[in-house]
Amino acid sequence: MPATDPYTVQLASDVYAYVQPDGGWCLNNAGWIGDGTRTVLIDTAATERRALALRGALLAHGAAPPDTVVNTHHHGDHTYGNCVFLPGATVVGHEECRREVLAADRQLHLLWPRTDFGDIRVTPPSVTYRDRMTLHAAGTEVRLIHPGTAHTTGDTIVHLPERGVVFTGDLVFHGGTPFLATGSLRGSLRAVGLLRSLDAETVVPGHGPLADPSVYDETEAYLRFVAELAEDGHARGLTPLEVARRADLGVFGELREPERLVANVHRAYAELEGLPEGSPLDVAAVFGDMTAMNGGRPVACHA
Repeated sequence: MPATDPYTVQLASDVYAYVQPDGGWCLNNAGWIGDGTRTVLIDTAATERRALALRGALLAHGAAPPDTVVNTHHHGDHTYGNCVFLPGATVVGHEECRREVLAADRQLHLLWPRTDFGDIRVTPPSVTYRDRMTLHAAGTEVRLIHPGTAHTTGDTIVHLPERGVVFTGDLVFHGGTPFLATGSLRGSLRAVGLLRSLDAETVVPGHGPLADPSVYDETEAYLRFVAELAEDGHARGLTPLEVARRADLGVFGELREPERLVANVHRAYAELEGLPEGSPLDVAAVFGDMTAMNGGRPVACHA
């Protein structure tokens, strides 16, 4: 039976991943670096309850309460739980992550009004960086790398070069469909190349089980599949929904959240039409088309 409850995996000395199966909408991964005196936490969770469970797991494994929380991007499943770790922790992220957290505000509440998110106070990064930043915890160098616009405009890769570990944020969905609505198709392809260059043996994706570098090949293949579909559909004057409905997913039909294909085609169309990477899309149109792809059922928050 596959695991359904969150679980913790020790990846290296003082380095842990926290995995929330099955990695669907709002079931993200997190992790930390800590030796009992100082802790850097990577991402939080979508609800107060899940963030408290993450905090409990961290303490149960001997880590000190986090003094630093790194957000890999602004989406609420990775940032809503920031408030649970205040006032003891400083939240760090890319400068665009801060801007987007503030702009999005309680966006998950609007998308999924029936979900019990708990006592959530939207908390953006208070320390930001532009290109790269280095932290140190548990004798480990923690490199924060901005890949450019990719999953979002403010992504952060967390690389532990001495431990052979990388936390990708949502640049990688292991077993799930990538989601490009708030980022860039071209940028996501560039980000895959950057991730490969880091030569990390252990990959902690933003969603889904732990992986090795072969997950980059799977991600790149899907992104190129979207690019080809969009180029053909755009040339023929088809709408993103028409393209997605006609598509033969092949091996990609095994991925969770296949309805995201239409959102990704929307993003690809925007880039084919010359809009800057990361330009805002019509959220109502994107989610409306995903609902249509989902048999008329709105996509569900699983948190």
